[in-house]
Order: sequence, then structure tokens, then C-alpha cells
Amino acid sequence: MPVTMPDRAFCAAKRAIDVVGASVALTLAAPLMLGVAGLIGWQLGRPVLFRQRRAGKHGAPFTIYKFRTMRDARAPDGTILPDAERLSGLGRFLRASSIDELPELFNVLAGTMSLVGPRPLLEEYVQRYSPDQARRLSVQPGITGWAQVNGRNALTWDEKFAHDIWYVDRQSIWLDLRILAKTVAIVLTGSGISHSGDATMPVFMGTSQTAGSSQSSSSNSLNTDVGRSSGV
Repeated sequence: MPVTMPDRAFCAAKRAIDVVGASVALTLAAPLMLGVAGLIGWQLGRPVLFRQRRAGKHGAPFTIYKFRTMRDARAPDGTILPDAERLSGLGRFLRASSIDELPELFNVLAGTMSLVGPRPLLEEYVQRYSPDQARRLSVQPGITGWAQVNGRNALTWDEKFAHDIWYVDRQSIWLDLRILAKTVAIVLTGSGISHSGDATMPVFMGTSQTAGSSQSSSSNSLNTDVGRSSGV
């Protein structure tokens, strides 16, 4: 199905929902976020926030913010330990409850993200997308999306991208509201947090490589909290 460019009314309405929704959510979540920041600082030390460059709309880079969930644990040779070994008990809870995603609301207010859209992935993934997969970059990335309410990290990369393209081709305010409503249920159940065999998702190496044989994100040379895409 060819991409239909959203009209100005849709874009304005979507941005209004983003600003109002993020502002209300930050106001309500402020006490929780302050408490979580204190716990992270006490258990894991600083920094409290995890920052990472991600590919935004049209591939434009931006910095995403999340609560830190992993220790900076390394092997004797200095290499970063696998994600599963660095993920703290507090970190597991923050991910299962999706509280670690709350700082992304600041990204929404800044206009680098939307409440709903394909999850923003690592910059180096952009060159690995097929032409069809690259269409996910035609819209603003989101905190949650169609893939996140239809399997989340339990999906393969191909399945996640197929859901992303489905959303790109069918964008509407009603679809966004439906996704937001379903996200609440997903967060309450904590389903799809991790991919089979990995703490989150394996690194995406391109369509020629299946998710089952993909390299674990922890073995990637990037010093990241996670090279992950979990988004609800």
C-alpha cells in the first residue's frame, strides 16, 4: 500500500495530543520519577539517566532518555558483560513496569518523539534496513507503537518492522488512541519485555540474518545500557 502523507489537521492534532499527554503524564508521574531517580542513584550510582543516540524521523539523530537499568559491570579484560548479567533487580522491575521509559516524555515535549510511532532504533541500523523497512523512518518515532501492543520484544525483527509499516500506512488519531489504550493493558501485564534467549532484543544485522542467529546486543561494541527497542 502506498504511503499517504498525513494532512495538516492530522499532524496538528497528533502534536497537540503529544504535548498535552506528555505534560499531564509528567505532572502525574513527577513524584514517582523523583523516587525512581533516588533509588537508581542509591543502588547503581550515577548517571541516573541512560542517554543514547537514536535515529528519528527521516533518520535524523537525536538523544533518547531513559532511566538507567544496568550496572557498568565488566570482565577482567575490560569488556562489557552480557546484558543479563548487568541488569539489576531494580532494572528488571523498571523494565517490566515500563517505568524506565518515562523520561522519554521529555523527548515528546521536545518534538523528537511522539507518544505513538515506531520505536526509535540505533543509528547504525538505518543502513541495514531494506527499502520497505526504511519507510518506518517517514514518521516520528514513538514511546509506544503498533509493534509494542502486538508482541513487543517477543517478536522477531521482521515482525516488528512489518507492524511498523502497517502503522505508517494507516496512521490516524483513532489508531493512536487505540494503541495508547492497549499500551496500558500491556504495561499492566508486563508481557513481551524480552526476546527469547536475550535480555531484550538481539542486535539487528539486516534482513539476511534471522533473529535467532542475531548477535546479542550485549556483545556489540557500543557502551550502551541496552541496544534495545522495548517501548511500552
